[in-house]
Amino acid sequence: MNFQRHRRLRSSESMRALVRETHVRTDDLIYPIFFVEGERIKQEVPSMPGVYHVSLDYLEEEMQELVDLNIRSVMVFGVPDHKDDAGSSAYDHNGIVQKAIKKIKSGFPQLTVIADTCLCQYTDHGHCGIIRDGEVLNDESLSALANTAVSQAKAGADIIAPSNMMDGFVAAIREGLDEAGFINVPIMSYSVKYSSAYYGPFREAAHSSPQFGDRKSYQMDPANRLEALREAESDIEEGADFLMVKPALAYLDVLRELKDRYPLPLVAYNVSGEYSMIKAAAQNGWIDEESIVMETLTGMKRAGADLIITYHAKDVSRWLNR
Repeated sequence: MNFQRHRRLRSSESMRALVRETHVRTDDLIYPIFFVEGERIKQEVPSMPGVYHVSLDYLEEEMQELVDLNIRSVMVFGVPDHKDDAGSSAYDHNGIVQKAIKKIKSGFPQLTVIADTCLCQYTDHGHCGIIRDGEVLNDESLSALANTAVSQAKAGADIIAPSNMMDGFVAAIREGLDEAGFINVPIMSYSVKYSSAYYGPFREAAHSSPQFGDRKSYQMDPANRLEALREAESDIEEGADFLMVKPALAYLDVLRELKDRYPLPLVAYNVSGEYSMIKAAAQNGWIDEESIVMETLTGMKRAGADLIITYHAKDVSRWLNR
């Protein structure tokens, strides 16, 4: 009888490791962290077990843990004390994100610091742009976003990661960075950001829920695939250095299409809802957390992601380094 013996290459753990096609490495991981004003604050986000609001006096401890775990990249989010309708704290040179970036680069220059660039955490209405008569204004928001990016670059950010989904945001930020002398600071664009139900825990962590309406007029419809290609192509034309798909788990097909079409590094954002579902199921004893996390992240890599932003990064590094 003539048939293929595929099982020959699955016969032992060492054989399976030898022919394994896709790998998750600590170098692939970006750890998101939420900094808050004040002192002696390390408060767990209720819907995200293991994720904390951290004040700057704990920054050194947090960064040293990442270094010890061989995690090389961190994405910085800020929860400010002051919010207004213009989101002015986002581009305050003494803002929470700017202070955190300066402190990280001073004490841990070996870390790659990525600054999330948006207004939603800083506006009192919770939207990602300037509001007039209940409408999120696109062009009027671009200058605030460019100012935010420049202030983050001046603080020492290695990468600017704009997440606002305004039309033309990459072009505006690239122009602002270049004019300010930051021609070598790359842009990691949230190119394909869907209006997703998976963001709920993050909005609790970032205190960024919209106070009215929703974000469907600027974030993408989850039903659309071709629109994602148009968004990514626009960002490339405007000067993006990385492309991102957010969320990742329900959009692996989009990750694959972007990887097949475009030569830029591709980032998957393993978002808060994906994280919280696994944590909740694991705490109830319904799943094996390590196996599920590693299978999920491997799926994102197999779909085409070069890098993964994930709240699981610390746990994954511990598992990989055993």
